[in-house]
Amino acid sequence: MQYKSIVFDAYGTLFDITAAARKSALASSTLLIKNDWMDLAEIWRKKQIEYTWLQNILNSHSDFSDITCKALDFALEELALDQQPKLRATLLDLYWTSEAYPEVCQTLEKLNVLDVKLSILSNGTSDMLLSACASTGIDQLLDFVVSVEEVGVFKPDRRVYELVNAKMGYQTRETLFVSSNGWDIVGAAKFGFSTVWINRNKKPVERLPWRPNNEFPNLEHLIDLLN
Repeated sequence: MQYKSIVFDAYGTLFDITAAARKSALASSTLLIKNDWMDLAEIWRKKQIEYTWLQNILNSHSDFSDITCKALDFALEELALDQQPKLRATLLDLYWTSEAYPEVCQTLEKLNVLDVKLSILSNGTSDMLLSACASTGIDQLLDFVVSVEEVGVFKPDRRVYELVNAKMGYQTRETLFVSSNGWDIVGAAKFGFSTVWINRNKKPVERLPWRPNNEFPNLEHLIDLLN
């Protein structure tokens, strides 16, 4: 299949969701975060996703920036780090200026020579995404950066995936959807996209009917798939 569009999830797919906690640990004199930054990153991310799902289920919505702050507050309190406002501010600053995974820039550069549009579709707000793209240097490698804020719901709501066709004018079958999140792959596959699951952490596939068409450990393998 010759795809006209490749759509990437952002957080966990292009941007390293552990980077903020890891960098804070390296710079911190707080022993707990030095020892437990991986727990902080995991709890923060888990709560962040849970809150988006809950808001969809409850027919409520606050933006991803607000949810990210609330999820961090939960994680900090669980690890008894909630009395350190400077740490909280540092973590949020680092999250907004994300770090890309090592292969991201080179892979996007290689994909740019193909006759295909490259885009992001993310739960993140436009401000968050533009900041992350600029700080990682991928802003010039993308044709579209699309936020769920345009429809006021989070993934995996069908309306989010419909944004891709509306923005780019392609048919569903002409788009390849790429994400590291198994639940996002489920939503995209159910919508009708061909999917690639970037299984960075060697997780088992979700036990639902809508499985990825391809599974790779990182983005580098996309080049071989498309060639």
